[in-house]
Amino acid sequence: MNNIRLIIADDHELFRNGLTELLKKYDDVTVVKSVADGKEFMKTIEEYDDIDIVLLDITMPNMDGFQVLKKMKSLNTKIKPVIISMHNDGNYIAKCAKSGAYGYLLKNTDQEELIKVIRIVNQGNKYFSPSITEKMINFMSVQNVSENLLSKKEKEVLGLIAEGLTTKEIAAQLFVSSRTIETHRANVLKKLEVKNTAELIKKATQLNLI
Repeated sequence: MNNIRLIIADDHELFRNGLTELLKKYDDVTVVKSVADGKEFMKTIEEYDDIDIVLLDITMPNMDGFQVLKKMKSLNTKIKPVIISMHNDGNYIAKCAKSGAYGYLLKNTDQEELIKVIRIVNQGNKYFSPSITEKMINFMSVQNVSENLLSKKEKEVLGLIAEGLTTKEIAAQLFVSSRTIETHRANVLKKLEVKNTAELIKKATQLNLI
C-alpha cells in the first residue's frame, strides 16, 4: 500500500493536533508536518519534495488558503490541496475549486469521509461531496444570472451606494444629475426585487455583485 505523505495547514493548534492523532490510525497515511499559516506551509514544501496532499484551511494569518492555492498553481506543484474549512458558503467552495482544490471538506466531517477523500485525491481524482457540490452549483448558477443582471453603469452606482455615498455625492462623482442617479437606483432596486438600501446591500452581497 502506498504511503500518503501530507501536511496539515491550519492556524488552530488543537485542530491540527487532533487531526494528526486521528490520522495516525491509518497505516497508509503519514502526517509529515503541521503548520499554522500559509507562509510556513510554503517554506515547508521547499524542504520536502515528496508531499502528496495538503489539508488546507482557508482562514489563516500571514497567507490564507486562497493565496496558498494561487501560489501552488503558479509553482505547478504536484501537491494536491484538499480544503478543510468551517465555511460552507458556495462562494468559498467555487473559488477553491476554480483555484485548483482537489476536494473540499467541512471541519465537522466524520473521519470515514476524511480518509476516503484523502485516498481518492491521492489517486489523482477530485472529490466534492453531493452537499458541497450542490452549494457550489447553486452559487455558480446564481452568479451567472447576476453577472448580466445589471448594466455597467448600474453596477457602478450600486458600488457607490454600498460605500455609503448619497445620491448627490454619487452624481457629483459620476458627473451626472441627481435625477439620473435616482433612475439608476430605482432600476437596481427593481431588478434585484428589493425595497430599500439595506435590502439592496444584503441581496447584492448574496449575488456577489459587491
